[in-house]
Amino acid sequence: MSNQNRPPRDSMEFDVVIVGGGPAGLSAAIRLKQVNPELSVVVLEKGAEVGAHILSGAVVDPIGIDRLLPDWREETDHPFKTEVKDDHFLLLGPAGSIRLPNFAMPPLMNNHGNYIVSLGNVCRWLAGHAEALGVEIYPGFAATEVLYNDEGAVIGVATGDMGVEKNGEPGPNFTRGMELLGKYTLIGEGVRGSLAKQLIAKFDLQKDREPQKFGIGIKELWQVKPEQHRQGLVQHSFGWPLGMKTGGGSFLYHLEDNQVAVGFVVHLNYKNPYLFPFEEFQRFKTHPAIRTTFEGGKRLSYGARAITEGGYQSVPKLSFPGGALIGCSAGFVNVPRIKGSHNAVLSGMMAADRIAAAIAEGRAHDEVVEIEADWRASDIGKDLKKVRNVKPLWSRFGTAIGVALGGLDMWTNTLFGVSVFGTLGHGKTDAQSLEPAAKHKPIDYPKPDGVLTFDRLSSVFLSNTNHDEDQPVHLKVKDMSLQKSSEHDVYAGPSTRYCPAGVYEWVENGHSHVFVINAQNCVHCKTCDIKDPNQNITWVPPQGGEGPVYPNM
Repeated sequence: MSNQNRPPRDSMEFDVVIVGGGPAGLSAAIRLKQVNPELSVVVLEKGAEVGAHILSGAVVDPIGIDRLLPDWREETDHPFKTEVKDDHFLLLGPAGSIRLPNFAMPPLMNNHGNYIVSLGNVCRWLAGHAEALGVEIYPGFAATEVLYNDEGAVIGVATGDMGVEKNGEPGPNFTRGMELLGKYTLIGEGVRGSLAKQLIAKFDLQKDREPQKFGIGIKELWQVKPEQHRQGLVQHSFGWPLGMKTGGGSFLYHLEDNQVAVGFVVHLNYKNPYLFPFEEFQRFKTHPAIRTTFEGGKRLSYGARAITEGGYQSVPKLSFPGGALIGCSAGFVNVPRIKGSHNAVLSGMMAADRIAAAIAEGRAHDEVVEIEADWRASDIGKDLKKVRNVKPLWSRFGTAIGVALGGLDMWTNTLFGVSVFGTLGHGKTDAQSLEPAAKHKPIDYPKPDGVLTFDRLSSVFLSNTNHDEDQPVHLKVKDMSLQKSSEHDVYAGPSTRYCPAGVYEWVENGHSHVFVINAQNCVHCKTCDIKDPNQNITWVPPQGGEGPVYPNM
């Protein structure tokens, strides 16, 4: 039964509809109610609860929270328990490491005054503030469709139908989705959101911008032995196990209660289709400078998420008729700082201020161009402009020279407000960066020991990921014959490696190979949507509430 033949959807009307219960969406909701308590505001969150799908390092610069909730430090239940006390930067070689002196780092790289947190718990806390102000929050509802009026302006979104069976037909527990209509709609779905992707294409929001760039971040949370724990320590590294031509790095963040968050980021513009980001992360933990932290410890959680890395020159136009992009849907991550949540909060507040003013003037469904006009002059723009060349320099010159040039560029931007490089472009998309397998050799990765290093399936188990198997697969392959002739035959099946959850397999079937999609494993990282060399895989939301359930991530 097609959507057209299904019963009509019920609808609800609000002043503002917000898609995504992350830092940007929740901050926008809070700010709207602070400006005008009479506004009706709804937040849709596809996770089973607020925070369930939130994954980040995370070290948070409190600039955004300080502006949104100035008295937060007086609360007893806030999640900012661990202030950064010590900052280490390491360059790793195969057997040793060099600690880079802190005085050589540009001031913006200093983490003192920042907080090590679970960003999921920050969002749960923000949701409490939003609800106390009268914001309606609907977790477990995935927005799957943008709604338009006859003039082509966005008037809201629709949630997905529930209880649809694998063949696409309504099952016995079928429930029609809802239409949520608003004067304005804010899209804060996070990185590579499915609705944001559609809106960017429909309104040509990427015009005159550089291509967006991405990384894949893989994270584990560990309980370590007390003698290995240093609450407040932040440690970043780059170098081994990645070669000098592949961008990426790591973090170790020592939280409270003997917990350490460890993560590894691989820039998705890598060339070698045999590269296996998950295995690079496991290998990283065996380094002499790293492994001692985790020996005798216990792994508690696992997850993965794509990260926007394009920065200042890749941010799409934010405003469109009827709404705007906020947070990581727009791509406000500061790459060298590995931070984006502060800009997400600020972007939500900025959009809320402009939209509240538009509604006060009696406007609706028009383009609030002030959001686009203002952001580059705001603290978000100032934050991203200083680091705009770090990523392209790294991509162009490799780790050794590129990182040094990026550091020099950050210093000249900080001291003189200018860059000798101007504003560099990124060139190819991450999908276009992948090279045919014939140009590369397979990489031999060691088997996991089950103590320090692990396989993907046992890792996905720790992410509490769950999907109803009797529903349409939410990973859509446009052309299966192209997948075989190109992704498999030319690129040696990189989907079996770039996916951090083991979703994709090429299975031998007689004289051929069949592409198998284990959609129930998906942790919603969106890497396949980004890195597939033919852009042949599209990620769409499964039924609301499904996917990972991240505790304390």
